[in-house]
Amino acid sequence: MKNCWVSCVILISSFVIPPLATAATPTEVTAAAIKAVTFYHAHAAAHGGYVYRYSADFTLREAEGIPGPDTIWIQPPGTPAVGMAMLDAYEATKDEKCLAAAVEAARCVSRTQLASGGWDYSGHFDAANREKKLYRRDANGNLRPPPKASNREAGWHNWRRQEKSNYSTFDDDVSQAATRLLVRVDHALGGKDAEIKEAADFALMTIMLTQYPAGGWSANFDDHPTSPPPVEKYPIKPGNYPADWPRQWPKDFSGCYVLNDNTHATLMETLLLAWQLRGDQQYLEAAKRGGDFLLLAQMPDPQPAWGQQYNADMQPVWSRQFEPTAISGRESQAAMWALLKLAAATGDKKYLAPVAKAITYLRTLLLPGNKLARFYELNTNKPLYFERGPGGKGFELTYSDKRASSNYGWVWDSELDALQATGSQIARGEKPVFPSTEKERWSSPPTDADIATILKEQAPNGSWPITDDDRGIMRDASGKKTKPAGGVLYSLDFVQNVRAMSAWLKAQK
Repeated sequence: MKNCWVSCVILISSFVIPPLATAATPTEVTAAAIKAVTFYHAHAAAHGGYVYRYSADFTLREAEGIPGPDTIWIQPPGTPAVGMAMLDAYEATKDEKCLAAAVEAARCVSRTQLASGGWDYSGHFDAANREKKLYRRDANGNLRPPPKASNREAGWHNWRRQEKSNYSTFDDDVSQAATRLLVRVDHALGGKDAEIKEAADFALMTIMLTQYPAGGWSANFDDHPTSPPPVEKYPIKPGNYPADWPRQWPKDFSGCYVLNDNTHATLMETLLLAWQLRGDQQYLEAAKRGGDFLLLAQMPDPQPAWGQQYNADMQPVWSRQFEPTAISGRESQAAMWALLKLAAATGDKKYLAPVAKAITYLRTLLLPGNKLARFYELNTNKPLYFERGPGGKGFELTYSDKRASSNYGWVWDSELDALQATGSQIARGEKPVFPSTEKERWSSPPTDADIATILKEQAPNGSWPITDDDRGIMRDASGKKTKPAGGVLYSLDFVQNVRAMSAWLKAQK
């Protein structure tokens, strides 16, 4: 027995029990957030703006394509997303360097605002490219003489031609994100920066001026209209089914109301933010008109959800050649989140019943793995997909996902359980915590374990370089794939990590 006991002691002692991991302190997280902002601002910024990714030595820059050295990106996770993460860091740490970096990003956004009142996907600061665009300000922030007034009312009937020099878009949260950055920075500065305040005012006015009588918006516009869309051309009516719809792309976009890629939801979010920070009732009223549009656009039984885009008769229609007339799983979920946020902000529970009805319906459509199809056929509820046409050209509608093209997200995670839980909280009078509308790596709120991982992955200079797998590869100026020796730095990673640290710090207080 003695020998066994000795053997057991020796065996146990051969295992070294690691000490329990110590949670990060607020001081450590504050230092890490400031270091991250300081590094990214010093090395990644061009004219105060950012693109999607960089080689660790900053010799390579990439967005959707290879941008020039004086081109910045507006579409998230570009300049507005980076700037707002920097502002989050300032609000959590009160470090003035973080605020200065956010202010520079806001000025970059201001100086790429178009005369039409919004933004294109990217912005330019080199003379040749700036001459091609009708920017409201010069590269130093001075207002330019406005272009000759178009004297056109707002509406798709005037915007179909798309003047590219003055093309503003609400697609992919472009103009909305730019506006939110300006509004937030203006609030942080107490309205004392005249350029940022004026740009925010003009952007918000444009959002309201381009809103249709029913409360919806088009995805893009190419001038600053003299008046809102007229009700005579865009009557207020409920969603309804077309008598028939083409099974092939009609090579035309007849829709004027767009929910695609959360366009409508992020516009409502922007207006609610402006109301919350400025206390101006006109922004709340515009957000409520957006909510009333979603009530109208919800299709009647037997498919009480939402389409991706609608024509002026409030019927779902085609957009691009792989975006058919259909009920949309993804956009329906975005519409429901928008309604819940409005209900929580206003206390008006009329926005809850349509959500409950849509959840009940969409549960009958769930695919294996708790998924929703992006598109469901009108009347039949069959999931719709597209595969490449002959010779790999074009797209053909199909009911099978066996050969679905890889250019699009045909299936999305169901958020119905979270929607139902949040709706129940609001109905009980509780204050809900809304999940991010973007895919986040970290939980909300971030845990101590999340923060420990962020700090562990952070390089000594404050960055988060990626060296492995496909994310460690970029394209050089010629478009050739290359693997930078020091790795790749992603604006998305910066945004998510800094936001998580900031949220954690605020929770500690």
